[in-house]
Amino acid sequence: MEAPAAPHSPADPVSVEITVTSPEQMRELGRRVAKLLRAGDLVMLSGELGAGKTTLTRGLGEGLGVRGAVTSPTFVIARVHPSLGDGPPLVHVDAYRLSGGLDEMEDLDLDVSLPDSVVVVEWGEGKVEELTDERLQILVHRAVGDTTDEVRHVTVTGLGQRWSPVDLSVLTA
Repeated sequence: MEAPAAPHSPADPVSVEITVTSPEQMRELGRRVAKLLRAGDLVMLSGELGAGKTTLTRGLGEGLGVRGAVTSPTFVIARVHPSLGDGPPLVHVDAYRLSGGLDEMEDLDLDVSLPDSVVVVEWGEGKVEELTDERLQILVHRAVGDTTDEVRHVTVTGLGQRWSPVDLSVLTA
């Protein structure tokens, strides 16, 4: 007989795993994630080079209805995409070239942008966690090496009180 499940604490992370087989599916996943986001949300994207982090963010931008083409901000570090409607702007950060922790990130004033925006940070591990305990972490895993495999395994984890009541299973629809 199975032991009863432990009660779910609001601080416990909630996760869902999704398999994506094309760039268009990755953009669609971004559009679905956007429906769950609101001003003040931090989204941290992790994954290998070429895994689809920027493609996912492009879908987020489409779902949020922001102005401008969402492209990789690798060389400018951060881009702000204002809302075309009454939604929050999207702040898209690529922390790949930043070697420091939060000190270097503070130069970008993300803590000022966070309350009014959706902030998406690629390569933010060890750099942005101190901004807030409540964040959506998205890990995109792909096969590495000499492969043309388009399959991506995406794990979406909601951390903190903000995400505990959110049903992430809607992302698998």
